[in-house]
Amino acid sequence: MTEAAEGTLLWEPSEGFKENAKITGYMRWLSEEKGLSFEGYEELWEWSVTDLEGFWASIWEYTGVEASKPYTRVLAERKMPGAAWFEGAELNYARHALRHARDRADEPAILYRSETRPLGEISWRELEGKVAAMAAGLRSLGVGRGDRVAAYVPNSPEAVVAFLATASLGAVWSSCSPDFGPGSVVDRFAQIEPKVLFAVDGYSYGGKEYDRTEVVARLQREMPSLEKTVVVPYLREDPDVGALRDVVPWDELVSGNEGAELTFEGVPFDHPLWVLYSSGTTGLPKAIVQSQGGILIEHLKKLALHANVGPESRLFWFTTTGWMMWNFTVGGLLSGATILLYDGNPGYPDMNVLWEFAQETGMTCFGTSAGYLTACMKSEVEPGRSFDLSALESVGSTGSPLPPEGFDWVYEHVKGDVWLFSTSGGTDLCTAFVGGTPILPVRSGELQCRSLGAKVEAYDEEGRPLIDEVGELVITEPMPSMPIYLWNDPDGERYRESYFDLYPGVWRHGDWIKIKPEGSCVIYGRSDSTINRGGVRMGTAEIYRAVEAVPEVADSLVVDLHKPDGSAFMPLFVVLKEGTELDDDLKRRIKAGIRENTSPRHVPDEILAVGEVPRTLNGKKLEVPVKKILSGTPLDKAASRDSLANPAVLDDFASLAGKLGR
Repeated sequence: MTEAAEGTLLWEPSEGFKENAKITGYMRWLSEEKGLSFEGYEELWEWSVTDLEGFWASIWEYTGVEASKPYTRVLAERKMPGAAWFEGAELNYARHALRHARDRADEPAILYRSETRPLGEISWRELEGKVAAMAAGLRSLGVGRGDRVAAYVPNSPEAVVAFLATASLGAVWSSCSPDFGPGSVVDRFAQIEPKVLFAVDGYSYGGKEYDRTEVVARLQREMPSLEKTVVVPYLREDPDVGALRDVVPWDELVSGNEGAELTFEGVPFDHPLWVLYSSGTTGLPKAIVQSQGGILIEHLKKLALHANVGPESRLFWFTTTGWMMWNFTVGGLLSGATILLYDGNPGYPDMNVLWEFAQETGMTCFGTSAGYLTACMKSEVEPGRSFDLSALESVGSTGSPLPPEGFDWVYEHVKGDVWLFSTSGGTDLCTAFVGGTPILPVRSGELQCRSLGAKVEAYDEEGRPLIDEVGELVITEPMPSMPIYLWNDPDGERYRESYFDLYPGVWRHGDWIKIKPEGSCVIYGRSDSTINRGGVRMGTAEIYRAVEAVPEVADSLVVDLHKPDGSAFMPLFVVLKEGTELDDDLKRRIKAGIRENTSPRHVPDEILAVGEVPRTLNGKKLEVPVKKILSGTPLDKAASRDSLANPAVLDDFASLAGKLGR
C-alpha cells in the first residue's frame, strides 16, 4: 500500500455518474421549475443555508411529501432552540415508508441475514401486510397516539415491522440492542415509561448464544409502566417465557390480525416519532425526541441527494438497533430502496462475512464504521479479489474519523472505481450534516462537503468562524431534525445546556472540524468526553456506574484516545480502596461489570491504578483535559491548575502520555 496523505485525489465521478445522480436531477428540477441555477455544489449549499424556507419547501415538493393537512408556512421562528417547522401540516412517517408498496408490491423491501438465519426476503406487499397486522395488534393492546413503545431487539425484520406499526399509530418508538446490559436499558427506557415492550428471548453473537429472558424479567420489574411484553422468538422457536408476566407472543399479534386494514394516524409535523439516547458525562442518558416530520424530510433529503439512494438501490449499513444508523437505514424505505439487514459479529467467522453478504444481496451501498474498515485493513482481507462486488457503487463510513490509510485501503482492496463517502453527524439530529455527494471528487482523509440545509461552521473559542483551521463544529441555522425536546426536561434547561451553553443560539456539537477553502472537511474526533466506540456513544457516567459498583473501586476515570492510524484506545483509570491490589481477577470483574451493565463495546483496552482522579474545585472529573494530556497536549494548555482541587495529579497523567496502548 502506498503511503497515505490527507488530500490526495482518489476518485472523481464520471460524467455519466454525475448526470444520473439524484442531486443532479434535483438541481435540474430547481432550474426548470424554480428558475434557480447553480454553478456547482458549493453554490447550491450556500443557497440551501441562506434561503432556509425556499430550500426546505423545495425538498417537500421535490420528494412528494404527502400530507393529510397542508402547511401554512415553512419556518415560523428562525431560532435555536425553538424553531417551528411546517406549521399546520399533518402527516405520517410510516405512510411514506410504505407508499412504494403501491407499485412495487412483489419487489423486495428487505433482505436480511444473521449468524443463525439464512438469507431471507420480505416483499413490499408482505411488509405492508405485516405492519398492518402488527398495528392492529398494538391497537388491541391499547397503544395509541403518543404512547411509548420500547424494543429490546436486534437488527431484524421484526424490528422494522414493529417500528413502522408504532409510527403508523402516532405512538413513539425507542429501541436498544440486546447486547446492552440491563442497567443501561433501564436507564434509557424507564425515563419514557413505555406501555409495551418488544423483546427477544436471546441472540447469537460470535457463534455464542446469549439468553435474555432474565434481563427481560428485570426490565419488567423495573419499569412499572409496562402493560404488555411482546416476545419475539429469535434464539429459539418456542422460547421459555415462564419467568415473564403479561406476555403476548409475536406470532399471535401478527397471525391473529392477518388481513387488517393499514391506516395512518395523521399527526402534526412536530409530533414525536422516536426517542434516541446520547449520553453526557453526568446523570442519565439524554432522551432525545425527534419529530415525525423533521426526520421524514431530513431523511428524504439525505438519503436521496447525499447517499444517492433510490428505488434501484440496495442499502446496507452495519448497525444495531442501539445506534442511530439503524433508524437511518430504515429511512431507506422512504426513498424506495431495498434495505439490507445483518445481525451478528462482523468478524465472525472471519472479516469476510459482510463482504460475502454484499455479494449475495447485490448490495449497492455498503455502509459501516471507520473502525470496521480499519479492522479489515489490519486483517489484510481482499474483498475486491474474493467477492463479486460489481453491483457496489458506494461505501459509506461513519462513527469516527476515517484516516487516510482507510480511504486508500478501500480503493486498493475493495474497488478502484467505488464512491467512498465518509460522513459525520450524530444521534442528536439522526443524520450526517457533513458527508458526501456523488458529484464531487473524493480526497484521502476528507469529507466531501457540508450537507444541504446544514450551516456547519468551525468556531474558535470566541465564536469566530474559521477556515482551514481546526475549531469547534457548530451549526448556526436550525434544521428540521433537531430534537423537539429532551424527555423529562419541561423547561428545556438540559437541552440548552447540552447544545447551546458555549455559544448561545448556536448548536455546539462536540467535534473538532476543519473546513477547507473549497468546502471539504476533516473531522478530528470528539471535543467533549462522551465515549464513541464503533459508532455507539456511551456516557462516562454509565461506565463509572458499572465500574464503581465493584466493591474494591473507590473512584475511576475513562477516556477514549484516537491513534494516528485511526484506531481507538480506551484506558480506564481506577482508584482502589486501601489494601486492594489491581490483580487479574479484579480486572476481570471490572470488565465483566461494564460488559454486563453497560455495553460490551465499552470494555476498556487497559486498566491502570492511580492514586487520585483529577477534579475541579466543584468536584467534576477532568476527562477532557486528561484526554488532551494523554494525546500530547502540554499541561499548561490542557488545564488551568487554579481551577483544580488536586492539580498535582495531572503530573502523573502527563508521565503516561505517549506510553499507553503501545
